[in-house]
Amino acid sequence: MQEIDWKNLSFGYMKTDYNVRLYYRDGKWGEIEICSEETIPMHMAATCLHYGQEAFEGLKAYRCPDGKVRVFRMDENAKRLQGTCRGILMPELPVEKFEEMVTKVVRLNERFIPPYESGATLYIRPLLVGTSAQVGVHPSKEYLFLIFVTPVGPYFKGGFSTNPYVIVREYDRSAPLGTGVYKVGGNYAASLKANDIAHQKGYACEFYLDAKEKKYMDECGAANFFGIKNNTYVTPKSTSILPSITNKSLMQLAEDYGMKVERRQIPEEELATFEEAGACGTAAVISPISYIDDLDTGQRYTFSKDGKPGPMSTKLYNHLRNIQYGIEEDKHGWTTVVIE
Repeated sequence: MQEIDWKNLSFGYMKTDYNVRLYYRDGKWGEIEICSEETIPMHMAATCLHYGQEAFEGLKAYRCPDGKVRVFRMDENAKRLQGTCRGILMPELPVEKFEEMVTKVVRLNERFIPPYESGATLYIRPLLVGTSAQVGVHPSKEYLFLIFVTPVGPYFKGGFSTNPYVIVREYDRSAPLGTGVYKVGGNYAASLKANDIAHQKGYACEFYLDAKEKKYMDECGAANFFGIKNNTYVTPKSTSILPSITNKSLMQLAEDYGMKVERRQIPEEELATFEEAGACGTAAVISPISYIDDLDTGQRYTFSKDGKPGPMSTKLYNHLRNIQYGIEEDKHGWTTVVIE
């Protein structure tokens, strides 16, 4: 294997040794298959290609200072995938089968798990696609579920550092009663244009308001939003936001600290009252927000006067990462040791 520069990895794809696959045919799941091919044999009329019948997840494996390899809350990823399956009419994969396949693919690719302190992790990508050949808009009869892994560096080049965001009103990531609560590729396709505009204007990411009224904070790019004020952790409640496992974990930690946690609509003007704000998700854990610009009104909402992450964002980030790496007590039972 070519020597990998662990400290300078990008957040991108790298070929590893194996992926694991599972087919759904004749109304039932088959047996787990180990594969070294990077491609999928697929009919040109597959439902995933024409009608977007596909779902994916994202989680990570961490090589820890005690020598063990841990995976964070994979049961929650399995349950979220099941929710997506119900939403777009795909067969649900049992949680136990999902966990078995995650464990297997991590162990098969152990040599690609970055060392502790490198700043890199092993990203795990489960994917479920409808494969039946159809030209009518109907759910597929056959499916392929696979998981591949790839070592990745930090999602943002600066790692845990503040980034500027911009409110984009001309585009919506998803509709209030659409697929926003499901992890489907269409949501991300819908975000590409706004994300490109944000990057061209010099921002790290775009920020969406609610699609119905354009009054409330919704989601920032591909991540959930949270704000901190008066010892309270506030995050949007919406029918178009993906339920983030990272956000769910941060809310629990905030409660553990004795903070109040609120899931509710956040009017844009309330941004002016937050002491700190951040985007959160599997890829970056927390990306602290330096400021959010509303170019239509000329308003700038600032959350970091010195350009550094706030104290509560820093505490939450360090605590969650320490749980993931087995450094601090995992009192909620979030991590699973997959390699001793």
